Amino acid sequence: MAVTLLTGLSAGAVFAQQAPETQIQSAPPTETVQPSQAPVAPATPSAPTAEPSPTAQPSSPQPAQFEQPAQTNQTPAPSETSTPVETVNAEPASAERRTDIPHNLSPWGMFMAADWVVKGVMIGLAFASLVTWTVWVAKSIELAGARVRAGSTLKVIRRAKTLAEATDAVENKGGPAALMLRMATHEMQLSDAVVEHTDGGGIKERVSSALSRIETHAGRRMSRGTGALATIGSTAPFVGLFGTVWGIMNSFISISESQTTNLAVVAPGIAEALLATAIGLVAAIPAVVIYNVFARSITGYRHLLADAAAGVERLVSRDLDFRRIPPGSTSKPAVSLVGR
Repeated sequence: MAVTLLTGLSAGAVFAQQAPETQIQSAPPTETVQPSQAPVAPATPSAPTAEPSPTAQPSSPQPAQFEQPAQTNQTPAPSETSTPVETVNAEPASAERRTDIPHNLSPWGMFMAADWVVKGVMIGLAFASLVTWTVWVAKSIELAGARVRAGSTLKVIRRAKTLAEATDAVENKGGPAALMLRMATHEMQLSDAVVEHTDGGGIKERVSSALSRIETHAGRRMSRGTGALATIGSTAPFVGLFGTVWGIMNSFISISESQTTNLAVVAPGIAEALLATAIGLVAAIPAVVIYNVFARSITGYRHLLADAAAGVERLVSRDLDFRRIPPGSTSKPAVSLVGR
């Protein structure tokens, strides 16, 4: 009887060790202890069987060995469920951080969000661009009118045979070319008393000096305003670059304060800084182009005045030559030499 009991206990212990962990977790530890104690109760009535009872005692600590794996298998369960909670909580934090980033990246929005120094640079460059286009409109109208008047007077000078004829033809016209004819006629009238006693060299010199002064004054007046274009074209890019450097410095300062290198945080400040350079180029490029166009146009206008001055000098020289013709000669022109 005792041998049978011992064999059953040892077989039960071996079966319990080979069982899967799922069966151990499902069955409570108390149920495994009860089968080992139930066969011991019939062994008490017989005295000879009292000796094997100590051998049954080693089976009692075996259930304690099965309780420890059940506890170790339950401990990883909380760790597996805790990691998804952390990932779920991390996404709303990043979303909240991005909601503070949106920035108006339109030109007006970047101007309003810029530093006061960058704003001052942008306003100055915008005013310079306004000056450029104002000078372009005003000088274009002035230069076009002056070229038309000079061209019409030059045609009169080329068709006229005497100084008096040309002066009468431009009596109602204005412009530097018409003024040249009037100035030459006035000088001839002042020198009429001495023209017969000289070779006319002094008269030609005085007329040439007066025509040169008129031509220089007209060219200088026509060039008025183009100096501003040259200044704007040469300095506007550097002024815009100054605003860009200042804005980028502020962007780096904000990066150090926010302790982040996220492009969404850095990009708005850099865009505001680069806007100053863009406005500087918008002001400088048209100024340089318009200045070059005006320089060529004014040079052509001065060539027209030089042609008109040369024509007036020819008329003066012709009149002086006719004054030297003896009276009664048929070669003398029918019109007055100095006008009425």
